[in-house]
Amino acid sequence: MNIGWNFDNSYARLPERFFTRIHPTPVSAPQLVVLNRSLAEELGLNAEALASEEGVAVFAGNRIPEGAEPLAQAYAGHQFGHFNMLGDGRAILLGEHVTPNGERVDIQLKGAGRTPYSRGGDGRAALGPMLREYIISEAMHALRIPTTRSLAVVTTGEVIIRETELRGAVLTRIAASHLRVGTFQYAAHWGTLEELKALSDYALQRHFPGFENVSNRYLFLLEEVMKRQAALVAKWQLVGFVHGVMNTDNMTISGETIDYGPCAFMDVYDPATVFSSIDTQGRYAYGNQPYIAGWNIARLAESLLPLLHDEEEKAIELAQEVIERFPKLYETYWLQGMRAKLGLCTEEEEDKKLIGELLHLMYTHRADYTNTFRALTLEEWEGAFCTEEFRDWHTRWQARVNRQDMTKDEVQQLMRLNNPAIIPRNHRVEEALEAAVERGDCSVMERLLHALSHPYAYTKEQEEYAKPPAPSDRPYRTFCGT
Repeated sequence: MNIGWNFDNSYARLPERFFTRIHPTPVSAPQLVVLNRSLAEELGLNAEALASEEGVAVFAGNRIPEGAEPLAQAYAGHQFGHFNMLGDGRAILLGEHVTPNGERVDIQLKGAGRTPYSRGGDGRAALGPMLREYIISEAMHALRIPTTRSLAVVTTGEVIIRETELRGAVLTRIAASHLRVGTFQYAAHWGTLEELKALSDYALQRHFPGFENVSNRYLFLLEEVMKRQAALVAKWQLVGFVHGVMNTDNMTISGETIDYGPCAFMDVYDPATVFSSIDTQGRYAYGNQPYIAGWNIARLAESLLPLLHDEEEKAIELAQEVIERFPKLYETYWLQGMRAKLGLCTEEEEDKKLIGELLHLMYTHRADYTNTFRALTLEEWEGAFCTEEFRDWHTRWQARVNRQDMTKDEVQQLMRLNNPAIIPRNHRVEEALEAAVERGDCSVMERLLHALSHPYAYTKEQEEYAKPPAPSDRPYRTFCGT
């Protein structure tokens, strides 16, 4: 059967400093665990053919489809503030598939074997973390948050060693591209000016139409990346998503969420929420994410300085002007989203204070973030936290809502469109992973994915998944899965 691959590999035409041509390491006995059939159809691929022996062989790295040019990408990055030379240590880009409607996407195999950038690692991945990325990335897509997506997960028939023996697996990841802030840092640090320029021109052509009409295309590049990152992180904050590892190599130029290692969704509202086992200082805590996004944009600006202006002082001035706009831009996106969550379609000066007071009440009373907004949407707020302070806030919120030219039904509809009924609760994700990994039972994951596929539907089926976890003395912890 014809799968429908249509490769045109533009990244492979960049200077070879940016990659190493290498094939995936074959595995012994690949088996399909999960296939994203709806995504396959969106990409113009034959889902039945992808599920066949030939398709599974491609997902495992055992077969290279016609037109693919496998390579591992080189990049650098600030990891918890420390600059390192990195690169695809366990991922291999098969190539770029062009869909029937002309969309260009990367097809990448994660867990496909060692590369020159593996730094002593085995280049492999375990089944649990790959299924976790599948679940969370698809949930993010359903939440209308820009994200890389997951096409398939296959087991390899082989064991990998971490702290214990684990089942090996390969994830097929789909992305607008895998260009990162760290890719530009790599070019600026180890490449020539011509190579940095080639990379920047490539990024503009691939992601940012309109650059031909501006006087300084590289300043335009910086501004556009900043806008996308500000909008992205605002969306994270609005649903309580904690990425967990916002290193510069994990921040895409396209504005898509990438690398779902130690990520998780917040239950109880607390800006200091950290899930990652290695983030001991809280650098990437929920409340720090906007600041870190701005910090990462500053690192991109540093990398682009030689292109912004021939005079270094002028280049720094231009970059600084962009960087200084980030906090206000982020706040604009966030306030817009928070207003929608509270059913507000107009702007008033006191809105930020009203929102802040609600968040403070939620923090003080350890309220569930998602379910508080869900309760307000469904007018079931009495079950949230009944205090005099909250009743006072609710009265002022209702007065604010009533100052708009909207019916009650229109307000509720706006809130339903912006407050998910469910998120991928951590205990539900772990439940699904345990069933799939330990018992080979994917039905729990399939039911969870189905419920998460329409998070704003407010169906009866979703009510069970909306319940927060039982109280625990042990904080929830996530791991990178490397």
